[in-house]
Amino acid sequence: MTTASLLAADLVLTVLAAAGWLGGGAAAAARRRPLALALAAVALLATLARASTVVALARAGWWFAAEKVVVAAPLSLAAVAVAGPRLLRAADDIRSVAVPLLFAGYAVSAALLVTVLHGYPVSASVGLLAVAGVVAATAVSWRLLDARPSRTVSRVAVAVAVAALLAGTGLAVTPGTAPAAPHEHGYPQARISDQPTRRFTLTAGTATVRVGGHDVAAWAFDAQVPGPELTATVGDVVEVTLRNRDIGRGVTLHWHGYDVPNGQDGVPGVTQAAVLPGQEFVYRFRADQAGTYWYHTHSVSDVGVRMGLYGVLVVRPGPATGLDVVVPVHTLADRPLPDARVESVEAGVPVRLRLINTDSTTHRYALAGTDFRVAAIDGHELSGPTPVRDTAVLIPAGGRYDLVFDAPATPVALHVDGRRVYSTGAGSTATDGWPVLDPLSYGRPAPAPWSRFDRDFTLVLDRGLDLRGLLPRYAHTVNGAADPDIPPQVVRRDDVVRFTIVNRSQVVHPWHLHGHHVLVLARDRRPATGSPLWLDSFDVRPGEVWEVAFRADNPGVWANHCHNLGHADAGMMLHLVYS
Repeated sequence: MTTASLLAADLVLTVLAAAGWLGGGAAAAARRRPLALALAAVALLATLARASTVVALARAGWWFAAEKVVVAAPLSLAAVAVAGPRLLRAADDIRSVAVPLLFAGYAVSAALLVTVLHGYPVSASVGLLAVAGVVAATAVSWRLLDARPSRTVSRVAVAVAVAALLAGTGLAVTPGTAPAAPHEHGYPQARISDQPTRRFTLTAGTATVRVGGHDVAAWAFDAQVPGPELTATVGDVVEVTLRNRDIGRGVTLHWHGYDVPNGQDGVPGVTQAAVLPGQEFVYRFRADQAGTYWYHTHSVSDVGVRMGLYGVLVVRPGPATGLDVVVPVHTLADRPLPDARVESVEAGVPVRLRLINTDSTTHRYALAGTDFRVAAIDGHELSGPTPVRDTAVLIPAGGRYDLVFDAPATPVALHVDGRRVYSTGAGSTATDGWPVLDPLSYGRPAPAPWSRFDRDFTLVLDRGLDLRGLLPRYAHTVNGAADPDIPPQVVRRDDVVRFTIVNRSQVVHPWHLHGHHVLVLARDRRPATGSPLWLDSFDVRPGEVWEVAFRADNPGVWANHCHNLGHADAGMMLHLVYS
């Protein structure tokens, strides 16, 4: 089983165990002996079966099993130890085991709540809170069922619950303060002073655009979705003036995947203030990184990008040769873009398809009718790409793939999630059953540029209850915290930094570090064996563990977040800070 399957199986077994113990306790209280025994048997089997899933998860990594070993296992053992012997001794009065069965149910339920509401990292305070809840719930049940425990038992139960509650909430000690992010300063102003050779102006505003024959309300740059395509040649100095006509929540421009100086990165509250209606901001940077990129607002990005505030940035090494086609895929008001496009191409003409995923979820791309090579990923050329055919590629949110081929005499068609978006003629091909290319084993390998790491960071991605704000929220978390309470990662210039990124959750997290590309070292402890893979956006799927590294050579304060922008908005955002 995969780690993701183990996580799901363990969750199901925990729910079964909790339901069985609680249901058995309720049935015993109602003196329904056969039902109580049957439910207790199911609960006992599920509790014992969890041992195998927990052991397997621990072998996959402590991140996946920490709270299950430290909190859930002792509670489950207590459940079996209390309920099991009493079930065996129960004679005619099944009601006498109602409280022990309910205790077992509370214990397993508390462990389940720790996993669902807290997750990683495990802490003594959370374990004590779970104990307090179990003891309190058991004491209440005892009273309601008129089991009349002795005064000594009652006093011990109350003492344990109070002590656990005080220790678990930190009320017994002076609470500490959360670490402050060391980026409380004015916005960086540095940018290149060279005179621009390529000037653009983008105006953000509300608009009505046509999608698939329907008028759709959008937010747009220059009243079009996607916004104008910005192009440059290596050596150009690009200047873009952003104006906001009427987007009340503000706009910025983030150059996704393009490693600009920090002051040009477009993150409101970090590198600049959001551009409000009637204001403008000028970005300037050198076009020294050839490749396929895109731009989008980073102000209220979940809403802004979804509504249409994005566009394409392409930097070419020189004059384009052959046919160069840009295909930015997006979903606007639940309608897919682009509409199907057909054009005639002469046989033998070199074609480059620049595929850009501007959505917050992964898309599946399939090029039918020809061999092709994956020439570049995320703006970086691959080493020794080999021809493939009848093979799909998965592009994560924010990611880009460049596919190259010589146009054949027969039609070629590009499908996205089974929908044709580009073709050179009529014809149809079923692509659903095609295998998916693994970029970690594609192309010619090369030695890693580093033999040591100066900084090591682990990011454990999960979900949990965030209590720091005015109202509690169920947040997407990193190491148990949600933005803005996630401690920053502090590096020094020229450090070689390694990230270990672990996904404990049941959803995909496309990870995106601003200002840097990372080199993929390994996935699930299996080293990358293909071309050096320099990415700025990569899917960390449920149960996966990625190891990536980079050199800290672009000083500033950089966002580091999930590029499912709804997840980032719900807490999965932190910062990389140069000391």
